[in-house]
Amino acid sequence: MKRLIDVAMKREEADLVLKNARIVNVFTGELEEGDVAIADGRIAGIGSYSAKKEEDMSGKILAPGFIDTHMHIESSMMTPSHFGKAIVPYGTTTAVADPHEIANVLGVKGIDFMIKEAESVPVDFRFMLPSCVPATPFEHNGAVIDGALTAEVIGRDDIFGLGEFMNAPGVVFADGDVLTKLESATSARKVVDGHYPSCSPDELNAYSGAGIKTDHECIDTLDALAKIKRGMYIQMREGTATRNLRDLMPIVNKNTLRRCLFCTDDKQVEDLLARGHIDNNIKIAIECGLTPIEAITIATLNAAECYDMTDRGAIAPGRIADIVVIGSFEEFNIEKVFKRGKLVAEGGKALFDAATLEDGSVKDTVHMKEMTLDDVRLPLKSGRVNVMRLLPKNVVTERVTRNVKVKDGYFEYDRDSDISKIVVAERHKNTGNIGIGLVEGYGIKGGAMALSVAHDSHNIIAIGDNDADIVAAVNEIRRVGGGMTAVSGGRVYGTLELPIAGLMSDRGIDYILETTKRLTSYATSELKVADGIEPFMSLSFLSLVVIPELKINDVGLFDYSSFSHIDVEATE
Repeated sequence: MKRLIDVAMKREEADLVLKNARIVNVFTGELEEGDVAIADGRIAGIGSYSAKKEEDMSGKILAPGFIDTHMHIESSMMTPSHFGKAIVPYGTTTAVADPHEIANVLGVKGIDFMIKEAESVPVDFRFMLPSCVPATPFEHNGAVIDGALTAEVIGRDDIFGLGEFMNAPGVVFADGDVLTKLESATSARKVVDGHYPSCSPDELNAYSGAGIKTDHECIDTLDALAKIKRGMYIQMREGTATRNLRDLMPIVNKNTLRRCLFCTDDKQVEDLLARGHIDNNIKIAIECGLTPIEAITIATLNAAECYDMTDRGAIAPGRIADIVVIGSFEEFNIEKVFKRGKLVAEGGKALFDAATLEDGSVKDTVHMKEMTLDDVRLPLKSGRVNVMRLLPKNVVTERVTRNVKVKDGYFEYDRDSDISKIVVAERHKNTGNIGIGLVEGYGIKGGAMALSVAHDSHNIIAIGDNDADIVAAVNEIRRVGGGMTAVSGGRVYGTLELPIAGLMSDRGIDYILETTKRLTSYATSELKVADGIEPFMSLSFLSLVVIPELKINDVGLFDYSSFSHIDVEATE
């Protein structure tokens, strides 16, 4: 503190001065002209300063480092160090990460791996303790984090808060274990994130009153505004499979702006490199009518205040010197990124290396017998069935009934139909569970795809238009110990191996990008996956039973409205 005061008063020289800049003031909504003096990784002063080390900004714009308020690193299939290297050039210097995926495979051991792996790169990852491991009691995953364990772990300094509370019914019906988790977080003075895609007014009162502060599952303005009225923050999401930002922008005005946040939730490598990270949210918000400073305020000050990170979110004295250098608001081109006063990215490239932490305890997580054709036959007495109907660019599905062909008491594929078979095979404890269902709107023809990233229990999920290729795809994932693959005519086209918990690669972004692009291109061009469907990420969400309306897990079809399993055969 004394050093900062002395530099501010010009009694001591700063470590670095960024001169002749236009500085985004998120407190007043204006651009200030001046210099920024940095000492010991913090901002000492704004005004007129000099030092031995100076950098002339020549009128370029300085903004605070961007904050992603909710994301899952595992969805990128990169480890934290490689993910950090990927996002820093886009101006993201802090990310609130929910390691929900690896926790569902490995529990606290997986969370500890993520925390330790992230330490090697200049990004502040704030790791939440997942609140729903498993997400529901209606499926089988690899680990359990119950109320007692939550109470034991939530107070740790390296645990930032309680992750998205997907068990909304458990909250509104005051389940005892749920209350233990919430009360533990409140006692530890930790933020609790929400996840409630639709709720009644009374349910919203109960949910927000339980101390849940945010929600990233709003897909319409009425839902978003209702939550803001009850004191919650709305995380306007722009991910790979779920892009809700444009739909929610009409709620943003001078009265609601400060209750809005940005998040990405789930981003795949190709989408990240093509569109960017939180800077993409900012650009879209500007396109939708916000001023650049308003959009930057959402990405910085709002996020910092919501999560009680008073040491960042603004370019102001005493705050961490996380600074994004922007050439112009018109192009919104990020030229440089400083993290705690050190240049960490320039010209779209990170200026540091990433290396995967070697830890054998997070590998070898696929435990199941080899799948056979008999395992995936779907017995039917009639052809009237419940089907998951996909909605483009969304994780929400519709429950519909359709007529299908039946032969010798089993489902028969129809080449003229848009009905695909989907299976989920338990892979953690070799239970032998296999859930089987039907999907409309995916469009796959001439093969099958499978992956071990299947929210939230992360069993092996596969989809195809014939049983032989489905079985071959699942067995390929079993062989490599987790990954994603595409199969046609019994031939494996290609596989991205994900040896870390069956979720992440132990290699860098270039390998992941090249392999996923090749597999995705094959899925769309050769296997004819429908337009508007992101082949692998969309598939991974079809087992997310806490999202409406019909999903599938290793037990079978799951209906969100009744929060119970249902038969494939329709009774209505």
